[in-house]
Parts: sequence; C-alpha cells; structure tokens
Amino acid sequence: MRRIVPLIAVALLATACTPGPKDKPIADPGADVSGTVEFWHFFTDREATAIDGVVADFQTSHPKIKVVVKSGQDDSKMTQAIGGGQGPDVGLSYSTDIVGQFCASGAWLDLGQYLTRDKVSLDGFPQTVKEYTQYKNKRCAMPVLADAYGLYYNKKLFAEAGIAGPPKTLDEFADAAKKLTKRSADGTIQVAGFLPLWGFYENAPSHLGPMVGGQWLKGDGTSAIGGDPAWQTLLKWQKDLVDWYGYDKLEAFRASLGDEYSDANAFQKGQVAMNFDGEYRIAFAKDQSPDLQFGVAPMPTSSPDRYGSGYVTGNVIGISRTAKNPEAAWELIKYLTTDTKAIVKLANSLKNIPSTKDALASPDLHLDPEFKVFVDIFNHPKTSTTPPSAAGPAYQETFQTFCDTWQSGGATDLGKGLSDVDKQINSLLQLGG
Repeated sequence: MRRIVPLIAVALLATACTPGPKDKPIADPGADVSGTVEFWHFFTDREATAIDGVVADFQTSHPKIKVVVKSGQDDSKMTQAIGGGQGPDVGLSYSTDIVGQFCASGAWLDLGQYLTRDKVSLDGFPQTVKEYTQYKNKRCAMPVLADAYGLYYNKKLFAEAGIAGPPKTLDEFADAAKKLTKRSADGTIQVAGFLPLWGFYENAPSHLGPMVGGQWLKGDGTSAIGGDPAWQTLLKWQKDLVDWYGYDKLEAFRASLGDEYSDANAFQKGQVAMNFDGEYRIAFAKDQSPDLQFGVAPMPTSSPDRYGSGYVTGNVIGISRTAKNPEAAWELIKYLTTDTKAIVKLANSLKNIPSTKDALASPDLHLDPEFKVFVDIFNHPKTSTTPPSAAGPAYQETFQTFCDTWQSGGATDLGKGLSDVDKQINSLLQLGG
C-alpha cells in the first residue's frame, strides 16, 4: 500500500495530461457548495473502513455534498486515469514522492487560491509536512496523516538471545542480527535476525538513508548521491550483512515469506526478529498477531547525534485536474486535512501520525507507548524526507536499481557505481523538468 509509484506511471502522466478546471475561477467565499465528489484512495479492508467512517462524518456536516468512495486505487491507477481524462475529483496518494511530478505537470490543481480565499493558515502544519506537500512554492497537495519509520523487534527472540534492548548503532545492529539468526545444519536460514536485502518489505534507500544522513539532491537540484560518503557507509554496511548471510540463502529465505500486509507478515510470524517499518505496523500487528511480543525504537544510526531521528513521509491529497466538482472536492480536502476531530479519529483508527500541530496535541489522541516512539521520531530535528522532484520518484528508483546490483555482487566498484548513478539521475531530472 505504501510503495513508490512505478516509473511507467510517471511517464504516462507526463505525456497524457488532459485539460481540466484549472483555469475556471473559484467560487466566492461563503458560496453554497453542493453536488457529488468522487474520492479515490489506496486503503483496503480495515483501513478502508476507517476512511469510510470519517467520510460519513463529513457528509453529516455537509449534507448537500455526496461522496462516492473508491478504495484500493493506487498511484498507478490514479495517474493513468488522470492522464486519460477520467480521474477522480479527489485523489489520496500514499507517496509524497509524487507531489513534485503532480505539481509540475498540473495533474493536481494548485490549492493556493483555495487556501487564500478561505484563510487557511499553514502555520498549523509541522515544517516537514509543509515541505513534502509543495513543489517550487506550488502547493498542489495537502497532508492526510503522516508516517514515521523505526525499528520493530521481537522481545521473545531478544530474550532468548540474551540481548537486553534495541541496538542504537549500525555495529550493534549487525551484531544483534547475527546473534538472533537461526540456521539449519545445511546453512538454510530458519529465522533471520534481520533480512538486509533491498526491496524486502520497507527496505528502501529512502527509508534507511536517514540512519547515515544520506543526501539525495544538491542545492542546484542535481544528484548528491555519488559525492556523499554517507551512502557508501550505508551500502558497505548492508553488503557486509548480505555477505555474512549469503546472498543466495537470503533470496531463498525471502521467497518463502508471506506478503507484507497479510497475517503472514514475516516479522509478525517470528521469522524475522528485527524489521524496519512505519508506525502503522502497530495496528497490523495487534490486529493480525495479538500474541506477538514486540517492541519499537528509533532506527540505529552511524552517529549518536542522529539517534532518535528517522524517515518521514505521509499520505497526500489533491484535486485532480479532471475534477468535475472542484469546489466540493476542496470542501472534502479541507475537512480531512484541517478538522482536528476528523484527523484524530483517523489517526486513532489507522495508527498514523496526525499531520497538524493541534491534532498532535489533542487529548483525544491515543498515545500508547509504542505509538509515542514514532511521534517522537516524527518530531526529531534530524528526521528527514525525500526531496520533491519534477521527475517524481525516478531518482530513487535509479538508485534502487544500483543497490539491487550492488547487493547481488553485480557491481564491485562502489565509488564508480555511485558516480554513474549521479549521471543517470541528472539525465532523468533534466527530462523531468
């Protein structure tokens, strides 16, 4: 559900945007808004039910607006629909990485005119949230809750291995992963202390980069990866763990594991002792694996001053350029992103982090000990996100491709490989711009 949008979808949108209501004047303040709004989101099952509950509250307070909800619509489906002129009025995306591309292409309308007209202040949003909902001062998105990434660990397996608590440094983490690993006589992995392969569940350079403070883009918008020694630190550390396990053995083990969002999730089944994931995993684990004894902590880091920080992203919402009822669409967006009661209700249901200061401070927010860890990560001054780009997530996908080659042994000169990544990304960014 919370995955990077495929590059093909970005290309489709870049070449197939259909004109919409972007040039129509917005209504006067206080105008009577009514009609039907088609709302697409990516949530399914339990999480979709939570969305339905908040939408029902909106319709109660806005009886002249009818909301038609379509769940399970990922970024790829929405992107292609907008490109074909059949997009929804309101779209909810799981990827902040799409904001730059949606803003630059005009796929989502600039919301600045609505914010100004309705005197909606942005001061109520944390700085990181404000950053990932705009691109080059164009705000085409608003935030609907946020995700912070941290470390999940199996308390039972930790006790069996004699490990007192969660590791705080990369070296401590690697040592713990080895102690927690269980193998059969032929070396086959039965339990992995940690599964270090890129592409496994939430193991992405964007999510793990904050552990070392990796920089993505320079001030001039070009790639910073090749010239930033932090990425070499992360990739060497990861490759050392892969080599300790054996790449082929890790791949065989990964192939045996269940789907990330099913009740067969490997961490929830006790097949992986430590895993990186978002705060939403708390709700999944308690719902699907009620007997699991787990703890949460910040990710380990390469330096003490970064410990406690992590990666932050979030769900973003916008008005499609193909919207048939942009005024009613804005009313729904304004409710979902600025109404404190609605935000807190959704945060409590989904176990996502509220994206406004008032909701974060609300006495109605359920701050159980595990969830508070992620709120603290979200508020840490060194917590970071991936920068927006007109090419969307293409620069991350390019780096991910190299990381896959690196971990398999297909690349041996790390410095040259990262330099080549810079060249590829810079070409993509020029095309995206």
